[in-house]
Amino acid sequence: MRDYLIRPAAPGDVDGARAVMLDTVYRDFGTGYVPRWHGDIIDPAAAYLAPARHTLLVAVDEATGEVVATAALDARGPAHPPNPRHLAERYPSGETAQLRRVYVRPGHRRRGLARRLVGELLAFAAADGGYRSVYLHTDPAVPGAEAFWRSLGKAVHDERQDPGGGQGIVHFEVPLV
Repeated sequence: MRDYLIRPAAPGDVDGARAVMLDTVYRDFGTGYVPRWHGDIIDPAAAYLAPARHTLLVAVDEATGEVVATAALDARGPAHPPNPRHLAERYPSGETAQLRRVYVRPGHRRRGLARRLVGELLAFAAADGGYRSVYLHTDPAVPGAEAFWRSLGKAVHDERQDPGGGQGIVHFEVPLV
């Protein structure tokens, strides 16, 4: 059984975190790096370490010292477009903690890392005191993603039910602890 240390990312973790994120968008999403969607991946320090109300967490395999999972939170609500207008209005920037980049390397999945990381993000959001809701969106084509988020929150909009299927994204709200 492996042991993992979950902690806020330090500057020395940025390269490992970026590698986990890039591997995920190429392998699991099949899109590769798309600047308008993934700009935070290239500079996670600016996106998550510098702003006071943002955070990037990493899970480190204690045996190897390798970053094997990431999870981030920022104060930006969903933008319209590309997201539906009613979601941008319901989850405004500044009041919404948006969960992002909850990614686990394949060899480390099914060990509770994503759930532990999300728990830490929710505690961070609650301690901030300024967030009134927690929002995220996921691509249901990624194996296990939709079921995982349904186990933690409620779907507030499923674009697959929109005329034309929208972007096929499912939007969630997770209770603030």
